[in-house]
Amino acid sequence: MTAFDTGLLGGPCWLESGTGERVRLPAERWSERPGAGDELLLGRCTGPTVDLGCGPGRLTAALTARGITALGVDHSAVAVGLTRARGAVALHRDLFRPLPGEGRWRHVLLADGNIGIGGDPVALLDRVHRLLGHDGTVLLELDPPGRGLRRSDVRIGTGSWFPWAWVGADALGELASRTGFRTEWTAISDHRWFAELRRR
Repeated sequence: MTAFDTGLLGGPCWLESGTGERVRLPAERWSERPGAGDELLLGRCTGPTVDLGCGPGRLTAALTARGITALGVDHSAVAVGLTRARGAVALHRDLFRPLPGEGRWRHVLLADGNIGIGGDPVALLDRVHRLLGHDGTVLLELDPPGRGLRRSDVRIGTGSWFPWAWVGADALGELASRTGFRTEWTAISDHRWFAELRRR
């Protein structure tokens, strides 16, 4: 079992960057009921939603319970198992591989900083375009303003290194413009930053 899987099950989970910085990941929050910040995202999901990097499924399950068609996607089999145990649908798959409903999803969720998946937010948002239907939106969580766009190789615990990125709220406008989106809104709740992007 990886350190990430241990975090999904409630154990301590640390992220180390290539510069030697170590940050404790909020793994406990991933398994809790959705908080006030999460509700900012969930409340905007008015149709079929795909949750990329769903983790243990708190958002996918919450949408399912509200009668919203939702699909969780995660690279961790443990995460997918936990999501399914909550009564939601999830796939163990690389999000860059083909997914059900491509071009028809109303919303894509990138919570918990998952805009950083793959280390290239431009490539990730290009992928999101292929998932969304006409006038679809991306609901995402950001770093606070002033941090810009950063990339680094990271690892969880003593696991393998992989590319990751962080997008500060101040870098969102340029990123949206480069990828064919426009910013609908940004907001802060519980010291977390959120935004919604709409296809132009």
